Amino acid sequence: MENKHVGLLLVGITLIFFLIVLSFNQALESIVNTSCTHGITCPMQATLKTQKIISYSLIGILFLISSFLAFFLREKPSTHTAFHSSPPIEKKEVLDEEQKKVLLESLDIEEKKVVELLLHGQGSAYQSDLIKETQLTKVKITRILDHLEGKQLIERKRRGMTNIIILK
Repeated sequence: MENKHVGLLLVGITLIFFLIVLSFNQALESIVNTSCTHGITCPMQATLKTQKIISYSLIGILFLISSFLAFFLREKPSTHTAFHSSPPIEKKEVLDEEQKKVLLESLDIEEKKVVELLLHGQGSAYQSDLIKETQLTKVKITRILDHLEGKQLIERKRRGMTNIIILK
């Protein structure tokens, strides 16, 4: 909820509390005036005055806080909320055959094997499938993928308990 809406809601609640406190104080004052026979020197009169100061001060503080929320506090721009759509997906450039050859020539044997599997899989594959296909350890595949990701040749996306590897 935005700060402005919360502030306005609190202003409304504060006004309701003010009316309740006002009627309570009036009822209490009429009770004190009818039951206290000593007049102004009655100890209940001093208590009544203290009670009014405290109750109106609390209502004033609540009103100031809610007014500040409603009118002065600015909302920070949200980078992500549950109701916004996901960020736009970047369009990937499609490599032509010559670019693929240059790319493969600059890699070592194990990296070439991984990239060839990605090319064979139409540009993407599960990391677990790469482990099975290459018969390399999980650690070795992770290091190769780190290296390829560092060269900005691939992108990893989390999918459940594995990653999907996408050739850029």
